[in-house]
Amino acid sequence: MPTQDGSDRANEGQILVLFALAALVIIAMVGLVLDGGSTFSQRRSQQNAADLAALAGANAYLLTNDAVQATTAAETAAAWNGFSNGVNGVVVTVSFDYSNGAAVTVGISAPHPNAFTPAVGIESWEVSTTATAVSGFPDTGKGAAPFIGSVDVFDSNGRPKPQYGDSSAPFDFGETNGDVPDNANDFAWTNYGTGNVDTNEVAGIIQGTEVVNKTLQFGEYIGQENAGYHGGLFDDVDTYLSGRDMPVPVVDDNGNFQGWAMFHIVSASGGVDKYVRGYYLDGWSTATLTITTCAAGNCPRYLGAYVLKLID
Repeated sequence: MPTQDGSDRANEGQILVLFALAALVIIAMVGLVLDGGSTFSQRRSQQNAADLAALAGANAYLLTNDAVQATTAAETAAAWNGFSNGVNGVVVTVSFDYSNGAAVTVGISAPHPNAFTPAVGIESWEVSTTATAVSGFPDTGKGAAPFIGSVDVFDSNGRPKPQYGDSSAPFDFGETNGDVPDNANDFAWTNYGTGNVDTNEVAGIIQGTEVVNKTLQFGEYIGQENAGYHGGLFDDVDTYLSGRDMPVPVVDDNGNFQGWAMFHIVSASGGVDKYVRGYYLDGWSTATLTITTCAAGNCPRYLGAYVLKLID
């Protein structure tokens, strides 16, 4: 019978070692692919949980003005969505930032139990997600527009009617030259009820040389006292305010303050057909509004706080 010498047996041993190493590498690669896919699935679920927890926490703070209750609401929402703080290695953190409303940030960290990579010594890895929601009563309009819009722009649900909130087809506002808007298509100039409206004053508000600080109360008259279009102001709006998002006071048919809404100014024209072209970005809110004016390129133009919004 034929026999194997030592060199043949050595070669077979080397092949077995190489096969074992190759198999280990293949298993590790397959494990990384499968466990990686499972990790992405967990991250999606975890991000959804963080988003909902942040909104729950911000909403609770809006209703209670209490960080402890807001933290509990955020942790409860995270648990409802499968991530309970302190269970199976899950860590839920809740933090607050009060610089612009109440921003609630929720972080969720949880281990992903791997199914295949333990073969190469990787039992699990951490998955981390964060989300931030902001809440607060909108109370300050920085760089507010010096004109007023009609409450008739909005549906009963508070949202702008389609023709007034379409960014692809901005609307030309300005049909009459009265003290107040007499229909949804119209608008009027205002100095926020601080006295008789004149062209130079409103031009100064637009350009930032005239500073107004005024808190508007619900039902307060903020229309003009001297019906007029103030033609030169349209060109000032076009020059200084085009492309900006600005809070605009909303009034009833008698010019009485009803709330505010964010408005995007596309352009304006002081020609034969005088108009301010733009569209409303969102619904209107019935809330006291403090107007703060400032120079047209030197201050942020935004509402001081959101009602409730996921921002990150």
